[in-house]
Amino acid sequence: MQQPARACGIDFGTSNSTVGWVRPGAATLLALEDGKPTLPSAIFFNADEETTAFGRAALAEYLDGYEGRLMRALKSLLGSSLIEGQTEVQGRALRFRDLLASFIGELKSRAEAQAGRSFDQAVFGRPVRFVDDDDEADRRAQQTLAEIAAQVGFRDVSFQFEPIGAALHYELSLAREELVLIADIGGGTADFSLVRLSPERARRSHDEHDRREDLLGNGGVHIGGTDFDRALSLECVMPLLGCRSRMKSGAEIPSSIFFQLATWHTINFAYTRQAWVDLQNVYRDAAARTELDRLATLISQRAGHWLALQVEQAKIDLSAAPAATMDLGRLEAGLGHTITDADFADATLSLVDRVAACVRSLLDEAGVRREQVDTIYFTGGGSAVPQLRARIAAELPQARSVEGDLYGSIGAGLAVEAARRYG
Repeated sequence: MQQPARACGIDFGTSNSTVGWVRPGAATLLALEDGKPTLPSAIFFNADEETTAFGRAALAEYLDGYEGRLMRALKSLLGSSLIEGQTEVQGRALRFRDLLASFIGELKSRAEAQAGRSFDQAVFGRPVRFVDDDDEADRRAQQTLAEIAAQVGFRDVSFQFEPIGAALHYELSLAREELVLIADIGGGTADFSLVRLSPERARRSHDEHDRREDLLGNGGVHIGGTDFDRALSLECVMPLLGCRSRMKSGAEIPSSIFFQLATWHTINFAYTRQAWVDLQNVYRDAAARTELDRLATLISQRAGHWLALQVEQAKIDLSAAPAATMDLGRLEAGLGHTITDADFADATLSLVDRVAACVRSLLDEAGVRREQVDTIYFTGGGSAVPQLRARIAAELPQARSVEGDLYGSIGAGLAVEAARRYG
């Protein structure tokens, strides 16, 4: 392009978000925080300072020990029943819709500050499925996101599947035609697209419908990096806090609080007055007092997000090493815990099976033989999980594996799409 594009591309992600803008001679992704193109999808309402922080700053303030409320995995609210509800922040009611608007509005203002211009038009990425097996709920989720985008000042919004965004970015690097399985595994969803890509196809007319014949099929399942965090937490960490231990009667301790603490957007539910009463009732009749003492310490310190960050870091470490050791001294002096890659694989086996089944189903429905696929293009932070990547590659043993920019491919591709649609 000889002139900057009129519109931007927005990848509002479960874990991280990016904004792309195509203009001559410059990087596509705009710097959103500390010179980096990614803005972690997190908000911290600081009660001590009566301020609101976003991204890395939000996580830093929380970990520095300020009183307040940390909200993360905001995108997970789309398509859930929670989106029409509200929560309490610093003594006032806050609608979840307004929570998302606050973050997306921040994305918009930071992108505009970096670009030195306003953006009225945008292509937003969306997962292949916001909600599995419920078309109406899936439609409502996209509509909600469109309404929130309009609320923060976007006049014209359209959508593109996130894996297609990644495909458009990858296509810019090709010298010949390929049949590609785009494997986009983000924080909340695993999305797949089978696409024919080539330099010639990339040069076709810019109408948004021109590439439909190149798209052989889409598939997705509501499994992403945060699900791997939750599975790792429940299987390998929550037992240290009493999960699956027994009451004196022999019955298993109620599990709801452990599921809340293992799931980003429900952690705060573990801090309610009723949750504390329930824990005291369980404690009286529990056999595993040491473990529940740790749980009580965690809740009294409101350290659920701290623990979730330790679990997430262990997951990241296990992508590159055979073991990860967690320092849990905040819960009990000297407490450490080592998790092996085998532990991680066992904890996530059912998730990996479901993702692999999604890939098989997509290939079968598209009528594509395994040997016809040239390349698997991995993008999204969740695709760094070794057992998941290996399992997907095993479904297509003759295809080569290519790793894109795990956090930037989608935003960059959506920017390309925005330039095509809006000029």
